[in-house]
This record gives sequence, structure tokens and C-alpha cells, in this order.
Amino acid sequence: MAQYIHELDTWPHFRLDQEKLTGRLATVRHLQGRLLGRMEGLGFLLRAEATLQSLTEEILKSNEIEGEKLDRDQVRSSIARRLGIDIGALTPADRNVEGVVEMMLDATQKYDEPLTKARLFAWHAALFPTGHSGMSKITVGAWRKDAAGPMQVVSGPIGREKVHYQAPSASRVEAEMRAFLRWFNSAEDIDLVLKAAIAHLWFVTIHPFEDGNGRIARALTDLLLARSERSSQRFYSMSAQIREERNDYYRLLEATQKGNLVITPWVEWFLDCLRRAFEGAEAELAGILAKAQFWEQHRTAPLNDRQRLMVNKLLDAYEGKLTSSKWAKIAKCSADTALRDIEGLINFGILKKEAGGGRSTNYALVNASAT
Repeated sequence: MAQYIHELDTWPHFRLDQEKLTGRLATVRHLQGRLLGRMEGLGFLLRAEATLQSLTEEILKSNEIEGEKLDRDQVRSSIARRLGIDIGALTPADRNVEGVVEMMLDATQKYDEPLTKARLFAWHAALFPTGHSGMSKITVGAWRKDAAGPMQVVSGPIGREKVHYQAPSASRVEAEMRAFLRWFNSAEDIDLVLKAAIAHLWFVTIHPFEDGNGRIARALTDLLLARSERSSQRFYSMSAQIREERNDYYRLLEATQKGNLVITPWVEWFLDCLRRAFEGAEAELAGILAKAQFWEQHRTAPLNDRQRLMVNKLLDAYEGKLTSSKWAKIAKCSADTALRDIEGLINFGILKKEAGGGRSTNYALVNASAT
């Protein structure tokens, strides 16, 4: 008797109960459209800032799911540099950070390009630039081999491991991936959000690489979601939501891989998880949305570039007290120019003097708590 779905005679002919999924899919598509519509009204710079924030979160959380913690500043700087987003001083990024950023941007910025074996190999090589996973040397930029035994997903201490899943033998991977890529690139009549759910499950079931399968599966999810939106800009993070629901994620994968190719419960969970990602996006992007609201409120104020720079720094939760001397240093202007800029903003009702006086005078946004 088959233990895993890839051992069944009808593999990989997945079956779905479309009636059970119709309502969930409609809800997800509605929330997706509403979020995209709202973000479209923000203007180019704020959309770019939202994309930077969402992609940073996506990369960090996808790696956290696998137990790997990346440096946030390195990830953010690497994305900003590659997308041409000005965030000031950039933090140098390690090779492994650069690699995972390369993979994610290739998936989301080139979502319309065909998925090929060479492209997947390039992603895998980018994830493991040293040819090692931790301290172990692995096969990089190629399908896995069975030299070290069958590919298994296990947990527990050495000697008492629990096998959650065993992938197809390495000898099957080439043919399995050929079928997967043919389906992935086909113009099959299926909603692309549903296709993302199926692709994620199908890819991790084949488990074609020695390591990195989960991260690549989530990159494929992002590629298909970007394709479903016809947009390379990202305003939410599916991986961040999966990270929140990691136990259910692994439980559903294991149950489905030991099932009978009826994958409706997996797709239901995937859609619910995506819905929660959309619902949480506004909270994650609250600062950017507040900034958009602020600038809309003050759209008629004739501000110069220095004033806009400094107001944006305050909106971005500027640390410490803002004084005229700090203004002059950051804006690279004289003390007199800094004071004129500040007084202008006070007259526009944008800045206010905080308690204190004389040399200790500092300034804050009017109604900063509301923004």
C-alpha cells in the first residue's frame, strides 16, 4: 500500500472540490484587489517603500521558517540597492543574503518569464554560494542524489528521529521536474492563486534539491501570486503569515503527502492563510499608509526638499529629539537655514515646539500620534 501520494498510480493528478473552494477564493481575490487598489493610490515613492518593507519581511520570514535568521538591515539594503530605492546609507550584505535576495527578486520582478530547470538551478546556487548548508557540503545548482540515502524530512534527536516524509528517489527527480515545469508554464485554465497553492505542494513533494526546497517553493508561490496580480510590487508577505502558522503549515503538508491526491484541505488552508496575510497587510504597512494620509492633508504646503526630507524622517519614527542643530547636520545646511525651514513648518501647522527653550528647544510633528 502506498505511503505517500507520489507512490500512487494516479500521481500527480491532484483533485479539488471546486464548490468548497469557491467562497474562499472569491474572498481572497476581493481582498487582493482591494489592497492593490489602495496601494495604487499612494504614489510611486510610497509604493516603492511598501514593496521594500514587504519584500524584506518575506525574505526574513521565509528563512526563519527554516530556522535561519538573516540580518534585517542587510536584507533591506540589498533589496533597496537592486531596486534603486534611496534609503540613505546602505549596510553591506553577506553572500548568503545577496543570494536569497537575488532569488526573490528574480521570482517577483520577472514573474512573467518561464520557469526552467536552469532558472531553478540558478536560484539554488544563489541560496548556497559556498556550496555548503551549514557545515555540510551539498550538491548545488543540480538535482539531488541519493548517495547519502533517501531524502527524508525528520525531527527529533539523533537516534530517535521521526520521519515525517520521504521524497521520491533521486532517479525520478528529472522526470518529475520535467512534468512539473511543463504544468507550471502551461496556460491551463485555473485561477493563478489556486495554481500557487498546488505548485507549492507539488514542488515540496518532489523535493528536488538537497536543501532549500521550502524557500524555493515559497519563491514559486510569490512568483505565481505576482503573476496573478500582474505586478512586481509586493504589499504583503505570505511567508510571514506561514511563519505565524508554521505548525499548521507542516501538519497540513504531512497529512496531504500521506493522503490520496484529494488536496482540498491543503488548498483551503492555503487560501485562509493568504486571506490572513492580506488582512494583516494594512497593520504591517500602517506607517506608510499614515505617511500617505499626512502628505494628502498637507499637499498644498509649498515645502522645499530639505523640509520634505526632515518631515519624512519624523514620520519614519525619528529617534531622539529633533533640534535645529540636528536638522542642519542631517539636511546639510547652515544653522540659519535650518531655523528658517523649521519656522516655515511651524507656520504651516506641521511642526510644533516641544517643552523647553533656548538651546534645548526641540521640535515634533503636530498630531504625531494621529499619523
